[in-house]
Amino acid sequence: MTVVDLEKGAPRDLPQDGPQGDPQDTPARASADAAVAVAALPDVPRRIGGVTRSGVLSVWGAAASGLCVTVLLFGELAPFSGALGFFVTAYLSFLGIYAVLTGLEEDGQAVRDRVMTVVLWTAGGLMFAALTMVVGFTAWRGREALPHANFFTQDMQAAGPLDPLSHGGIAHAMLGTLIMITIALAITVPLGLACAVYLNQIPGRFSRFVRTIVEAMTALPSIVAGLMVYAVWILNLGMQKSGLAAGFAISVMMLPIVIRAADVVLRLVPGTLTEASEALGAPRWRTVWHVVLPTARSGLATAVILGTARGIGETSPVLLTAGFTAALNGNPTSGPMISLPLAVFNFVKSPEPTMIARGFGAAAVLMALVLVLFVIARVIGGRGPGHQNKRQARGAARASRRDVTRFAELHAPGLELFETGAAEADARPERPEGGAGHDATSHGAPAAEDGEGLPQGPGAADGGPAPQGPSAPDNETRTGGAGGNSDPATGDAH
Repeated sequence: MTVVDLEKGAPRDLPQDGPQGDPQDTPARASADAAVAVAALPDVPRRIGGVTRSGVLSVWGAAASGLCVTVLLFGELAPFSGALGFFVTAYLSFLGIYAVLTGLEEDGQAVRDRVMTVVLWTAGGLMFAALTMVVGFTAWRGREALPHANFFTQDMQAAGPLDPLSHGGIAHAMLGTLIMITIALAITVPLGLACAVYLNQIPGRFSRFVRTIVEAMTALPSIVAGLMVYAVWILNLGMQKSGLAAGFAISVMMLPIVIRAADVVLRLVPGTLTEASEALGAPRWRTVWHVVLPTARSGLATAVILGTARGIGETSPVLLTAGFTAALNGNPTSGPMISLPLAVFNFVKSPEPTMIARGFGAAAVLMALVLVLFVIARVIGGRGPGHQNKRQARGAARASRRDVTRFAELHAPGLELFETGAAEADARPERPEGGAGHDATSHGAPAAEDGEGLPQGPGAADGGPAPQGPSAPDNETRTGGAGGNSDPATGDAH
């Protein structure tokens, strides 16, 4: 039988074991030929990433076709109108045409993969464009106020709406925001991380109840938190409006965010790490402190940043609990205090262009402050588990060298003592069998210089030396097994 060799492209004859023309061997021989042909096919893996020429042509061709179809629909065939509908129709047409073009070359799985890749790239591009527009628009509108140095060093106590930008600033709002967020972090970080550890390490009926309450508090309106602190702290306890009360209100808003994000991060810690720590005998608190928290340090820093970003932008709780002031106040326990979001709100609602410029400048400073806090949290959190920077790698190398030196110092004296003792035992002369050695040891006196006072046999336990040579004859004095002398006549020990 002749088949085509797929690797070399030349026909070849297969050996025929059965008799010629046997119809029963035809199916078996055909299956064997098919198996040989399939085995000869090259194993080429499908490429799932990267940019190819056909993929680029398919994207641009689908985009052009979708645009043409949308123009035809909106201009000639259908009574459609509106910019939003035009872009949505064009994008949907682009996806459909791109799926058809990809299906001409790939299978269904590859088509779905390519289409979802385009959808994800589109979503990422839209999010990046929105973020760039917000940051750029805010910085552009605040460009008139940001170059002035007094904008960062003065307050608005001696400046009015009609004053130029060279008078007044947002120093009081910047200081108020830092004080409030510091108080909120001092309350939220230990409570939030402790609650997340409790939910993760101590499962049970009460932990499920706490998790439900935390998830419900995530959607709590900020005005409710401000009203609660205002009713308890100011009305019932009789305290005045201050930055401390605002810090309490902000911490109420931050706490559920930190707890929920930290709980999700702690769930990602491999269970084998905690099992290994507990198998070595470590208690639960030591396992959490030395294994779980260091492993999830980077994620916990992200959880704190998410809560900070939520609390630092609150306006209504600050207005209810801290009031409003145009003067600089550094005491969080007394007197009204203002934050950057509240200052932005008051500046922007003014009809004066200078006040609007101050408002956008204060918003730009607020975004820069959030960015600085995020960088600080990234530095504190470090990299993920298993990843070290250069400083950490150098510290680990130094610790390893110290451990090697310490182990060498611990083992070296023991080895030298062992070797010295073995050498002295080999060089020690044999103990004489006479009664002198027995008399010296039986009275508790120090051993002879040549004997070193070391027991050599079972008899040494009672003070008698062990025999070192052949056993003595019956008519001579010999050493008993119990350390005493035996009678030469009877052999009984005295």
